Amino acid sequence: MQSANYQDDFNRRSLEKNVSDDIQDKIVEIVLFCCGLVSVFTTIGIVIIIFQVTFEFFQEVSFAQFFLDTQWTPLFADKHFGIWPLVNGTLLTTAIAMSVAIPLGLCSAIYLSEYAKPKVAAILRPAVELLAGVPTVVYGYFALLFITPLLRNIIPLEIFNALSAGLMMGVMITPTVGSISLDAIRAVPLSLREGAYALGLTKLEAIFRIVLPAALSGITASIILGISRAVGETMTVLIAAGQQPRLTLNLMQSVETMTAYMAQISGGDSPRGSLNYKTLYAVGAVLFLITLALNIVSNWIAKRFKEKYE
Repeated sequence: MQSANYQDDFNRRSLEKNVSDDIQDKIVEIVLFCCGLVSVFTTIGIVIIIFQVTFEFFQEVSFAQFFLDTQWTPLFADKHFGIWPLVNGTLLTTAIAMSVAIPLGLCSAIYLSEYAKPKVAAILRPAVELLAGVPTVVYGYFALLFITPLLRNIIPLEIFNALSAGLMMGVMITPTVGSISLDAIRAVPLSLREGAYALGLTKLEAIFRIVLPAALSGITASIILGISRAVGETMTVLIAAGQQPRLTLNLMQSVETMTAYMAQISGGDSPRGSLNYKTLYAVGAVLFLITLALNIVSNWIAKRFKEKYE
């Protein structure tokens, strides 16, 4: 009889504990769900505000003026609203940045994954990733006050130019490309490397013929994310590239990017609700669509070329 009472008491306590655990799990689930909703609703709110004001902008400026004109002078008396000079400046500095970030990032990832000793890699990886923690305004002033004077001793650069800004952005983006590429390379199974060595391939041949193709989806995603970072960079190009919207491929001239123009308008000189103020949202909408397209392409490539190993 006493044994039966003990068993009933044990079952009752177990039931109460299970109910308590279920309640706690449910509370945690609700809290996490609410946290997820905050980010979703924040994104939705941003998109609604951007495109609402952009719609008002296009009620005063036609699509032809925005997409077919080759001049951008909304703050001057002779107003032109052609977006292409800003897009040109953005893509030009991004191309320079990626020409630096891709080789530096991939080479650092290959070295840390395949050649560096574990103790060396444990020191070098955090050191490389520290570059991502440097404020972008520091990169901008470093490009303006050090890189530009250094390059002007060799080539005839303007004080504000696309080349210095792009080179500095490339250094800034290198940790993004290198860190994600390193994770993708390390995810390749060791058995593939051993199989390559068994077939007589050297270590370098195994890296370029086996390891890098196997990690292609992660490497490509890191490059596209790096491009998105470069497209959205503000302070470095604002300080080092200048504020002269030009439709040019000359790296030695001053250009203006979309983000630099947005920072210029955000300074508060344009009255709220004015046409100049609305250009901020129109340019922001174009920038949003570009980065959205890049992220979609990155996700597609990551899924399309992802290698699965057992």
